[in-house]
Amino acid sequence: MQPRPPAKGGYAGDVSPQLAWQWVQSGEAALVDVRTDAEREWVGFVPGAIPLAWKQWPGMQPNPQFDAGIRQVAEGGRKLVLLCRSGVRSIAAAQRATELGLEAYNILEGFEGDPDAQAQRGRRGGWRFHGLPWRQN
Repeated sequence: MQPRPPAKGGYAGDVSPQLAWQWVQSGEAALVDVRTDAEREWVGFVPGAIPLAWKQWPGMQPNPQFDAGIRQVAEGGRKLVLLCRSGVRSIAAAQRATELGLEAYNILEGFEGDPDAQAQRGRRGGWRFHGLPWRQN
């Protein structure tokens, strides 16, 4: 498995959930969960992932601590693999991390995957769907 070029430019590329997990397990990459605190609390989270919201409630405002936080995570030169609900916010976060000079990848399908015909997530792709480690409170 190899990363593929990004669909939207400005970051290192897109990786499958499986490749992202392989990189994390080998120590090549740090897994950063850019979802909100509420999403991680109620929907589930990946043990060991670094929580660093791209946007936060109320109003889904940009997280003013994102830049400092992502720089700290990348210290030591590890690449970053960014996870959100569906792979949209993680693209924006990867683009910003790249602007800061970091090697950042978007994890395809996100944590919950793509919506199915009934507009429900969790049945078509995503971190959980592929059976990768996660927990729910």
